[in-house]
Amino acid sequence: MDRIKRLSSEVLNEYSERFGTDFSTNKQTLNEITIIRSKGLKNEIAGYITKMLQRQAKFEERKQMIIENEKKSQERKKSRSKKTETEPTKEKDVQVESAEEVEVESEPEPEPVASEEKTTAEEIVDESKSE
Repeated sequence: MDRIKRLSSEVLNEYSERFGTDFSTNKQTLNEITIIRSKGLKNEIAGYITKMLQRQAKFEERKQMIIENEKKSQERKKSRSKKTETEPTKEKDVQVESAEEVEVESEPEPEPVASEEKTTAEEIVDESKSE
C-alpha cells in the first residue's frame, strides 16, 4: 500500500490541476499522463487520488461551514449586546391587593450557549493530521 500512496502523491504533486473527485475521469487522466501496464495498479492509484481529493474537498467544506457558523454567532452576540445597550431593562411594578406586596417582573437574561464549533474544528484538525 505504501507504493500506491507514494506513486499517487508523486503524480498528484505534478499534475494536481488535471485530477478531480471522479474516479473514471482520474483513471483516464492517469492513462494520458503515465504508462501503467497493470490494470489493478492503475485502478488503485486512480482510486487513491480520488479518495485524497474527496477528503480534501470535504475538509474545505467543513472548514468553511465552521467559519460561517463562527461569524453568525459573533453577529448574534453583537446584536444581543446592542439590544441590551439600547433598550433599558423592562421592569413592571404590579401591585397586588395588599399595598405592602409589590411584585417586579423582568425579562430573564439569555444564558450563554456553549458552542460545539470549536470541538468540530479540533476534530477536523485531528483528521487532517492523521492523513
